[in-house]
Amino acid sequence: MEGIIHRSVEVNGIRMHVAEKGEGPVVLLLHGFPELWYSWRHQILGLADAGYRAVAPDLRGYGDTDAPPSVSDYSIFHLVGDIVALIDSLGQQQASVCGGP
Repeated sequence: MEGIIHRSVEVNGIRMHVAEKGEGPVVLLLHGFPELWYSWRHQILGLADAGYRAVAPDLRGYGDTDAPPSVSDYSIFHLVGDIVALIDSLGQQQASVCGGP
């Protein structure tokens, strides 16, 4: 879709799918239940055009990201750890974060 790049990164013990476009400050777009990165497709394009690096992952257990079998693998510590590791994998120390419903 219009230059959106898809790839997988290893974060916090799982393989995470991310869709991204643009260069500049990183904006993470985090979907809600039961969505995917695709929910942010229009915002990815707009943010990239505005000079940002828009990154929309499929969160743990969704889409093309690994889904660990144990319920205990979905604690808030795991979910936050995934995002911290994602920011690190992008070579960043910080990012702006947008969350969906």
